[in-house]
Amino acid sequence: MIQNIRSILIGITEEGDAEERSSALPYGLALARQANAHVTVQAASLKVTLTHAFASAFAEELVSAENRRLNALAQSAAEASQRAAAASGIACITQAPQLAYPELLRSFTSLARTHDLTILDLEPISLAVDRGLIEAVLMESGRPLIVVPEGREAFAGERIIVAWDGSAKAARALNDALPFLRAASQVEVISVTGEKSLAHTVPGAEIAPHLARHGVAVSVLSLPVVKGDVAETLRTHAHLTRADMIVMGAYVHSRLREMVLGGTTQSLLKNAPAPLFLSY
Repeated sequence: MIQNIRSILIGITEEGDAEERSSALPYGLALARQANAHVTVQAASLKVTLTHAFASAFAEELVSAENRRLNALAQSAAEASQRAAAASGIACITQAPQLAYPELLRSFTSLARTHDLTILDLEPISLAVDRGLIEAVLMESGRPLIVVPEGREAFAGERIIVAWDGSAKAARALNDALPFLRAASQVEVISVTGEKSLAHTVPGAEIAPHLARHGVAVSVLSLPVVKGDVAETLRTHAHLTRADMIVMGAYVHSRLREMVLGGTTQSLLKNAPAPLFLSY
């Protein structure tokens, strides 16, 4: 059983795509069942607004109709979430606000601060609404986040990889993930060498005793970087070991540098082989 996770926030953003299906919701409910945690589901719809002050009445009606449609979809998603939680015996409350993008980010980030953990769907497109929500929670909530790839609807936590570079953000992520690491049967602390100097960081072998004192079954592994790409090195190892989760600190480099040049966090958010447990 997962200990010390008592409140989970699950976010769903309704943008009107009928084919879009959330993996975060079933994953989060399955996790809540194992942790005996309370769940809050925010099924928000993005409010469409007119930017032109002299828009026609016809255009205003089209926008109003679209907002009503999106709101109805969000309400339906909230009701379905409530039914799914009740069927699993999970205590759950739901919200279905309709908010413009800046207000959506502020509202959800504030809500995340009052929960132990937030769960969102992975968004591979860097300029998409859901990617903005991921970044806002990471940067502004002060809480850890699990990002769930499409199709990962059942929570599993037996085999966990910790991406370790000895940085403060890696240490934060490792500590935040302790409830999951304690419950796992196999935890690997992975240091990827050859991409940057790790001379002034804490080696993986030195963090292992700390984890062992917390009852974590841990092993330490150093991997050479594959073609200069840390994310691909981690992806390959996660596939080979069939990892259930990757724990890592987010945005170790400046966000501007990652936006321009890529970076491990951005790369894994585009293509994650397992749910990502992220802290900042």
